[in-house]
Amino acid sequence: MKRNTVKSIGRSDFVNMGEIRLRQPIPTSEIEMVDPFILLHHYGPFDITEKNNPFDLGPHPHRGFEPITFLLQGEQLHRDSLGNESVVKAGDVQWSTAGRGIIHSEGPTKAFVEKGGVLEGIQLWLNLPSNKKMIPAAYQHVKNEDFNVVTSEDGKLSIQVIAGNLMGTYGKIKTQTSVNTYMISAVKSGRHTIEVEPNHNALLYLIEGKVSINGETVLSKDDNQLLEFNADGNCFDIEILGNSKLLFLSGEPFNEKVTSWGPYVMNTQTEIMEALRDYQNGKMGFLPR
Repeated sequence: MKRNTVKSIGRSDFVNMGEIRLRQPIPTSEIEMVDPFILLHHYGPFDITEKNNPFDLGPHPHRGFEPITFLLQGEQLHRDSLGNESVVKAGDVQWSTAGRGIIHSEGPTKAFVEKGGVLEGIQLWLNLPSNKKMIPAAYQHVKNEDFNVVTSEDGKLSIQVIAGNLMGTYGKIKTQTSVNTYMISAVKSGRHTIEVEPNHNALLYLIEGKVSINGETVLSKDDNQLLEFNADGNCFDIEILGNSKLLFLSGEPFNEKVTSWGPYVMNTQTEIMEALRDYQNGKMGFLPR
C-alpha cells in the first residue's frame, strides 16, 4: 500500500459568527477549500443555560450543497420546510441535502436549555456538482448507536463509518456523490492504517487529543488541527499520542467553479441571484409553525 503524503496542515483558529465564537479550519488564508468540502465549523463546547443560549438559530435557507451536522455533545432540535422535526443527540448525524432549496432551524431543545449542559458539534458544507444543485431537498438523521464501526487490530481505535465505506463496512447515510466520512475515537498508543480512495481529496480534522500521521506529522489542538492529503496514495498510518477524537473526510473532486453568497453555494453569480429571488418568492418552502 502506498501512503498519502501531506499536502498542507492548518490551524483551526476562532472566528466570530454573530454571537457565536467557533473554530473555522476551512476556509482559511492557507486552505480555501478542499474540493468538494467548502466549509468546516467546530462550535463549542458552550455552556448552555436559560440566560446564555447564543446557538438558537432561527429559520434560514440553503441551496446548492449539503449542510451536515455531527453533534459531539448536547442536544439539538431540527425543524425544516420538508416537515421534518427531530431531536439530534450526542453522536448523532443530521445530513441535509439542500438541493433546490430547504429552510431549517436548529438550536438546543427547550428541555436541554432549562436543565443546562454542554453543546458541541461540527457543521460541514459538502458541495453538490452542477448537475445536482437543483435536485429535490432531502433530510437524513442517523443515531449514534445505529452506525457501523470498524475496530483496529489492537482494539484502541474505533472508526464509525458515517458515509461511504471502509474495508467493506458501509455507512448508513445515503450520499449524492462519492464521499467517505468517518468519526475516529482512539486511546493512547493505538496504531492503525486507514485506507483512502485513490481518486479522492482527503482531510483529517483533530477534534481532541494528539496524533502522529505517517510517523512525521503531528496534529494537536495547541498547534495544527487540520491535515490535507495529496491524492498520491491509498492509505495513511495513524499513531495515537493521547486519547483522541478525529473526523476523516474524503470525496471525489468536481473541479467546477464555486460561487457562494451567504447560505447559497452555486456555480455562477446569476444562480446566486436566482436563489435570492426564489427564497423571497417562497419557492424554497416555509417552516411549519
